[in-house]
Amino acid sequence: MIEVTGVRFKKAGKIYYFDPDKYTLTLDDYVIVETARGIEYGEVVIANRMVDIDDVVLPLKKVIRVADEKDHENVLKNGEMATDAMSVCINKINSHQLEMNLVDVEYTFDRNKVIFYFTAEGRIDFRELVKDLAARFKTRIELRQIGVRDEAKMLGGIGPCGRMLCCSTFLGDFEPVSIKMAKDQNLSLNPSKISGLCGRLMCCLKYENDTYEDAKRNLPDVGERVVTQEGAGRVIGLNILEKIIRIELEENSHIAEFSFDEIIEEDAVILSIPE
Repeated sequence: MIEVTGVRFKKAGKIYYFDPDKYTLTLDDYVIVETARGIEYGEVVIANRMVDIDDVVLPLKKVIRVADEKDHENVLKNGEMATDAMSVCINKINSHQLEMNLVDVEYTFDRNKVIFYFTAEGRIDFRELVKDLAARFKTRIELRQIGVRDEAKMLGGIGPCGRMLCCSTFLGDFEPVSIKMAKDQNLSLNPSKISGLCGRLMCCLKYENDTYEDAKRNLPDVGERVVTQEGAGRVIGLNILEKIIRIELEENSHIAEFSFDEIIEEDAVILSIPE
């Protein structure tokens, strides 16, 4: 076992483990840590705890210190500088006539680097743009092309459900989402119905999928032949969450619904008590 603390650098961002060293950290504390990008300011979202050593990637970097008011003021100043940098970069993009959309600008905590996040249809030759920005800001410049899902996460918005986007409020990582998940959940395959603001399949299809798979595990498949007390028939539909099975009876083509709670399964033959 090893003691760790979890730190997040952005709202709904990925959680990274650090060695708390001599500090006893609690939720909502702010710390200064060393990352691959340099010295960073982050929020403690997992207090000191022991985890299995196989669950972390060693060696863990140590927490440098607990952040103070001066560090907080530095972060606010970085935000103001990033806003100014965004205006400058947009003007430079227009002057170079580059087909790219600037999404966000971020200063690292120590101001050793300015990161410009953008979207574009293809590859962009931004070498001259980088030269102009480096001459203007006198620091390291990084232009990072992101996808539409990352863009939605940064900008936020309201999803088709009427709530704030999951990715911008609590979803730390993006996971692959497939059209099969929409089929398994009996959703309309109309792209406008199952796509988020980013134009990709909605993330909620993924983290709700396990619930549907668990609920469906004991139910018969659509097309499967079953036997009920009203006679033999085939499954033509499932209400997975309510566990209601729609069956077309072979004898008279009558369609009946049966609750799974009223079904007894014996040797792959389903016996049901009608409502």
